[in-house]
Amino acid sequence: MTQRFDRIAQDYAMQWQISDSAKPKKMLILASHASHCLADILHHWGSGDLHCDILAVISNHENLRSMAEWHGVDFHHIPMNSGNKLEANQKITDLLRHYEADVIVLARYMQISPPSLFQLYPSKIINLHHSFLPSFIGANPYRKALERGVKLIGATCHYVTEDLDEGPIIDQDVIRVNHRHDKDDMKRLGKDVETQVLSRGICLHLEDRIIVQGNKTVILEQKKLCMPSNGHNTRLYC
Repeated sequence: MTQRFDRIAQDYAMQWQISDSAKPKKMLILASHASHCLADILHHWGSGDLHCDILAVISNHENLRSMAEWHGVDFHHIPMNSGNKLEANQKITDLLRHYEADVIVLARYMQISPPSLFQLYPSKIINLHHSFLPSFIGANPYRKALERGVKLIGATCHYVTEDLDEGPIIDQDVIRVNHRHDKDDMKRLGKDVETQVLSRGICLHLEDRIIVQGNKTVILEQKKLCMPSNGHNTRLYC
């Protein structure tokens, strides 16, 4: 079938691929200290709601080890500081190659990955940024939102590129705040939005429903419920 279609694709100069939806993608997760996004992904996966194989969690902190290993997932602790970034990133790249990762999820991984990684895995590294991009790019978005006095805070799931927090956006959502909320309130309220947005983005990628066009994405609609209700009246449709 692929050979017959390839002839048609060449006639029309098409870029195309065929994916076997029955074959689960191999996923690796990079995380730092925050646990909520990782916990949400592992819960949905352990419940059978995410069609993938989560092979390992890589973190620059040790505190998430017990969570990963409780789910039967390999855990790799790779400390990272200003003096060992090159060596640490090489170890991460070696692990990604070892596990033959199909998709890498940055679940609040608070480190900047090297350009070499993006080149190895184009449109395969999914990041969760805890603001409604393009607002408040970079570190401390909740503090910046508080200083700016915004009335909406949000989260963005996007593919990682060499430009910090500027890759093609997959999914976004917001929640309303007001002058009574301090930075800690915003962090607490934002966690629910972060987990929902990241889960929807992962689901879309796993089902090959994202077409990247330049710095934008086209999302192929699907009306089936790909993940269950999370109890907040928000159902995760792809």
